[in-house]
Amino acid sequence: MVLVSIIGGGFWMLLFGLMASSARGYAWASIVAGALAAGVAALLARMGDRGVAVGVAVSTALGLAVAAVVVIIRWAGGDWLLW
Repeated sequence: MVLVSIIGGGFWMLLFGLMASSARGYAWASIVAGALAAGVAALLARMGDRGVAVGVAVSTALGLAVAAVVVIIRWAGGDWLLW
């Protein structure tokens, strides 16, 4: 179940990323998708399906790390994306 939920969480982050038309939109869409997925992972862990919760958390963390790299690269170039 962990592997299936990693794939599902990756697909979730991909769908939110594809909705963005700019780097700023991608960063915000990833933050929103990550917050929603963290809530779902917490709920799943609380209700007892911990394997799925771990998979969702891992794939969400990876997706947010990619968004953070995009923000840091743009920030190093003098453009802060989040404001």
